[in-house]
Amino acid sequence: MTRMKTIVACAALILGPAGLVLADPPPAPPYQMRSPAPAGDRLAPGRDGQALFENHCGYCHLTYGMGTNLLVKQRLAVGASPATALLANRDDLTAAYVHAVVRMGKGAMPPQTRVDVTDAELDSVAAYLGRGK
Repeated sequence: MTRMKTIVACAALILGPAGLVLADPPPAPPYQMRSPAPAGDRLAPGRDGQALFENHCGYCHLTYGMGTNLLVKQRLAVGASPATALLANRDDLTAAYVHAVVRMGKGAMPPQTRVDVTDAELDSVAAYLGRGK
């Protein structure tokens, strides 16, 4: 191999991976994408509970999130469908239970302060997840 071909081959090996770095990264998985927060005053009551849930809780509690993955194990252990690991699919949650878990935490879930989720936002999320129970 001539010296020039050797230099070109080495340059291709060195610069090849650099070309991969400059390419656009793949999109983030759904659980890492934060949905936009609904507009309006965070202290105002009656906001969209589903949108607030997806914005504040979605990192862990949407599909493939850590909280959902942990809940799959728990739900299977009690003989429930793994689909009920998604909190939005549950029909056994009450608003009071959602309030308690959010403020006090449970297992791997840390407590959420009133700065993280205001009382008005938590009321809307609890109503969404608790379905009025």
